[in-house]
Amino acid sequence: MTPDEVPDPGVQGSDSTERHTDRPIAIIGAGYAGLAAAVALADAGLTVDLFEASRTLGGRARSVDIDGLRVDNGQHILLGAYRDTLALMERVGAPTEGLARHPLRLDYPGRLSLAAPRLPAPLHLAAALARARGLSLGEKFAALRFMVSLRARRYRLGDDKSTGADSSVAELLRRHRQPATLCRYLWEPLCVAALNTPAHRASAQVFLNVLRDSLGADREASDLLLPRADFSALLPEPAARYLEARGTRIHRGRRIGRLSRTNAGWYLNERERGDDHGPYRQVLLATAPSHARPLLPPLPELAPLAAMLDAFEYEPIATAYLQYPATVALPFPMVGSAGGHLQWLFDRGALDGPAGLLAAVISAQGRHQALAPDELAQALHREIAALLAKSLPGLPPPRWHKVIVEKRATFACRPNLQRPPNLTAVPGLLLAGDYTAGDYPATLEGAVRSGQTAARSMLANRG
Repeated sequence: MTPDEVPDPGVQGSDSTERHTDRPIAIIGAGYAGLAAAVALADAGLTVDLFEASRTLGGRARSVDIDGLRVDNGQHILLGAYRDTLALMERVGAPTEGLARHPLRLDYPGRLSLAAPRLPAPLHLAAALARARGLSLGEKFAALRFMVSLRARRYRLGDDKSTGADSSVAELLRRHRQPATLCRYLWEPLCVAALNTPAHRASAQVFLNVLRDSLGADREASDLLLPRADFSALLPEPAARYLEARGTRIHRGRRIGRLSRTNAGWYLNERERGDDHGPYRQVLLATAPSHARPLLPPLPELAPLAAMLDAFEYEPIATAYLQYPATVALPFPMVGSAGGHLQWLFDRGALDGPAGLLAAVISAQGRHQALAPDELAQALHREIAALLAKSLPGLPPPRWHKVIVEKRATFACRPNLQRPPNLTAVPGLLLAGDYTAGDYPATLEGAVRSGQTAARSMLANRG
């Protein structure tokens, strides 16, 4: 009998549950889900070992060094609706000045400008649409009609006479007769920004969940929270200090390659070093689904979960950092672009970076994937120069550039996608991550919520 086939301690074949209760818990993955779970468990007085393959915590929202300059591995933003993430930041003592809060604002230079005033909801959204530049009266009315209809349906698809089956965002917009300009400059960009999946392939119901909790909630929920610190300093490092002060052991640069289970508990084996860690009474896989899949023990009861993880598809995110002269600045730290490769442009100099540093973001799959990094940077420069032609005529080429591509940045948030729960069919083995079952797409908030849900389950079954 192999270790993977031995019954789980405290469930079968054990005459003493009590001897397992003082065993630590292992969390594999120190992204936002793993950190959120670790904080909840540490607060409950449990001993936790946190393993991270990288030397830098944060998962897919972390800092990297470019010739001595610290930037993020990709440009990320938060929304005011991310209440659990913000509460976690406050809990671990993250710097409150790390996020710049702005009322909802969308700027497409020369195309569309929309800004929400500081009014109670839903008046803030109505006023934003009424004052928007670049939209006709009919288009403004169509957007308001859409939001009123969604609110009346409580942001659920269908009505009382239909099944409410999921569809694509593109189909949702077509059914609600949204004009092309609204789709191009408002709904489709919001869909790609939130779900990292093109509208014709994105889940309408998940998109509605995002609209419900942002545009459809109180005014602060739709606020843009732009980082004024690199993402490692924003949450992961404060969380690490918080955890270590409470006895959590954080193992950086330790890539776990295999899990096994014996009567004594769970054991973790490192891929490179070959070291074993354990025994643990519970293990939380807080990694991306593509990394969690090979860690699943070869147990028959985990076969359906393995098939579910194998079915996930992924979407990339490309972020190009371009360093222009210090005099180059955007009218607002975040502006949009449509029609080319560029989708969003961020002024890092107005946030936490050196003056003149811009971050160009391209979410999801697209034509840009056929270009080499230098070719993509050159194409983005041409689009930026055209975008800012009126405010910054004759924009010179960047002094340097760096393209960072996360090929599997998020799961593809398709309609009717089956997502696994936190609990697996094997007692003592749980999952956490933005891909697990929940209302949200692959966002930091989704990851934090999943980690906290997993921690609650672990605490409820700590024996």
